Amino acid sequence: MTISKTEGMPTAWTLALLQMRVLGGERERNVEHAVDLIRRAKTQGADIALLPECMDLGWTDPSAKQEATAIPDGYVFQQLSEAAKRHHITLCAGLTEKNQGKVYNTAVLIDAKGKLLSRHRKIHELEIAHDLYDLGGTLQVVPTEFGQIGVMICADATAKDQVLTRSLGYMGADVILSPCAWAVPPSHDNENEPYGSTWLDAYGPVAKDFHLHIAGVSNVGRLTGGPWSGWPCIGCSLVVGPDGQPLFTGNYGKMAEEVSLVRITPSSRPAQGTAWKRYWET
Repeated sequence: MTISKTEGMPTAWTLALLQMRVLGGERERNVEHAVDLIRRAKTQGADIALLPECMDLGWTDPSAKQEATAIPDGYVFQQLSEAAKRHHITLCAGLTEKNQGKVYNTAVLIDAKGKLLSRHRKIHELEIAHDLYDLGGTLQVVPTEFGQIGVMICADATAKDQVLTRSLGYMGADVILSPCAWAVPPSHDNENEPYGSTWLDAYGPVAKDFHLHIAGVSNVGRLTGGPWSGWPCIGCSLVVGPDGQPLFTGNYGKMAEEVSLVRITPSSRPAQGTAWKRYWET
């Protein structure tokens, strides 16, 4: 473990962004690939590994209706739990969850002993996905050895006035982790229209206001099913620091798979509750 702490300063730790290729509907292949990337991340010194949204089946892939699995007893969660234990690493990953006949776009936080710490079901889901995923209704921040961690998923960050992300800030998050699937039309020209401003605009103000880190990791590869079939997911994973500025931006492209390490030093929280308003006004 690579945790270090200077007297009076917040604990520092290493985050791995697993910008992995996801194959639509190929659950076993995706999980096997994810487990290998987790091993690589730990070998490189990661304390926490962040994986993309719906990394088991692919975002909006129609296979979700038949192939989604339970949490924590289902195949996908159990494989990730075993990987966390085997490599002694904390994981945050986006899964396709089936629960009581419903399918959810879900993210889990798993500790290094393989225990489920939190489960977040995406709330601000794109309208094109409403016929596939039921929506969540709760937010959670949990204490860990790395600080207070909140979890959201992709477009949760773009809810009006960043209300969901800001709620995690009010709830005490030091770090917000976000599995994502960032897709663009096949005609997108990244040289003339660089990707990423949407997420920096969503992450930056909240990170600065609440003195926290926000990390989003996207998969890469082409969507092969659903309303955006044929659109490429293009990475560009992003970490924003407590000053609201990017600490890291991943490479762009449908083949831009990579494991990237970012050092995270949580910032001391300057306020809580109603004291935030006074802090922002001074």
